[in-house]
Amino acid sequence: MWSADDDYQARWFYKNRFHEGRRLFERETFGGNGRTCETCHSEATGTVSPADARGRFRANKHDPLFIHDGSDDGFGHGVERMLRDATILVTIDLPPNVSLADDPSARSVVVRRGIPTTLNTPALDPILMFDGREPDLAAQARNAIRNHAQSDFVSRAEAQRIANFEQTAGFFSSPTLRRYAHGGPAPQLPQGYTASEKRGRRFFVDTAPSPNGDPKAGTCAICHSGPMLNQTNQFAPPPIRSGLRFQTVLVSELNTAANPVHEFVFQNPDGSKTVVKSPDPGRALITSQSQNTAFDNVNAFKISTLWGVRDTAPYFHDNSAKTLEDVATHYAKFFEIVTAPKPLIFTEEDKKDMVAYLKLLN
Repeated sequence: MWSADDDYQARWFYKNRFHEGRRLFERETFGGNGRTCETCHSEATGTVSPADARGRFRANKHDPLFIHDGSDDGFGHGVERMLRDATILVTIDLPPNVSLADDPSARSVVVRRGIPTTLNTPALDPILMFDGREPDLAAQARNAIRNHAQSDFVSRAEAQRIANFEQTAGFFSSPTLRRYAHGGPAPQLPQGYTASEKRGRRFFVDTAPSPNGDPKAGTCAICHSGPMLNQTNQFAPPPIRSGLRFQTVLVSELNTAANPVHEFVFQNPDGSKTVVKSPDPGRALITSQSQNTAFDNVNAFKISTLWGVRDTAPYFHDNSAKTLEDVATHYAKFFEIVTAPKPLIFTEEDKKDMVAYLKLLN
């Protein structure tokens, strides 16, 4: 029979496990380059913005954020990229059938990516990293310490404690999301209070396109559906399928961030070759597929949740959208391109309404 003493011991065990996970996340460097998990995943946003980086640089030019892959060259020299875009250099192994046109012997490529937020994701999204390359939280923690903190001295048990800590109360954007993670009801789209918010809601509701109705209704929900607003819905136009977690929305194609472009040569199963020119082909380097029949391989990245999005700037895998207003501007251009020759044009009011509604999604 469960006794009061058993209850005390269980609480003691949980409390100490929580505090140990917190210590590992916030203070432990594992004998590496001085970084902790919190160096790149702040308590407030779960990530780092250019404003954060500039503030930290003013306070301490030797902050561990600016060393290694946070520096311009990857060797600790220069901080221009971090101060401007808050991106880090990420080394991705090339699949066996993929090579670089300008360096055929290379077996990896360095790309510039933002730091994924730890708000909501650890407990509510099994797809980790922008390209989905990590199988679970513990592996992600282990590899982050190895690759970004430059340490091989983290045990599986320590990585699991970090993963467990990342699923505690401080890593949710709202009590509603926290309850959902523990079996509560799924979050629902708010109705909106202001006229702008109510107009903005129409972009995010699941609805079929209507040639005689509002052609813009449900446009954002095509890729931001489901309880976490992070998957394609049943109204997505072919060849996009319902329930996909990766899509290209022309971020790499437009390359607003002006990142270096590479030529990736894919050897296809039928013996043909496909050359992809891109600053970052995303999911294709994990699947090794150049076929993009559902737009979920080449230049495709994880569809991120919209819950808590007001607090997790900057946006997209390359941090090219610094604000929600930038996000709305990008999608206005995106829809204009993909709906040609009869482009869907989003007005300035449409964009303001989108942003107003996004700020409600907490």
